[in-house]
Amino acid sequence: MTSYGKAETDRLRKNLEEQLDRLVQQLEDLENCRDELDASEYEETKNETMDQLREFNESLQRLISGDVTLVDQLGAMQLATQAAISAAFKTPAVIRMFGKREPESLRNRLVEIDRDLKLGKLSKDANERLRGEVLSALRQLGEKLNQSELQLLEKLTLSGVMQSNFIKISENVDESSTSTEDKEMKT
Repeated sequence: MTSYGKAETDRLRKNLEEQLDRLVQQLEDLENCRDELDASEYEETKNETMDQLREFNESLQRLISGDVTLVDQLGAMQLATQAAISAAFKTPAVIRMFGKREPESLRNRLVEIDRDLKLGKLSKDANERLRGEVLSALRQLGEKLNQSELQLLEKLTLSGVMQSNFIKISENVDESSTSTEDKEMKT
């Protein structure tokens, strides 16, 4: 029985997910070792990783334009890399969960952030920034946010901590690949 490329598509998707995981892990490791590196080493390594993310993003774009069977999975990964490149997300773990479309993991991360605040591991400002980052990822994944979560995002956006021009991820390829500015121009 013929699989019509399903096995190859699955293998390619798995390889791409592994590559994204490796790049995000590289960013995470770099952040964890920041104190051990001098400023120039840190910047050089971070720039190299960001260049790799840009190259990965360009590869995804080429694949998306030529293979419709991979569009949904690759589109989500592309948005995650774009978020990393634009620094919309600063935490590699959030980038990873966003790229893999794991809203449950992001919700668990919110609980961890609140716990860390209660234990005194985070300041109130750091707590708000991290919560905002996770909530932004959840909103982009189409998850419903409660009123207090929406208020925090609005507060962070108005204060300039968070960017407000995000791309919404949906199952519909046309919606997920069109930025909000493009949609506004069409109306």
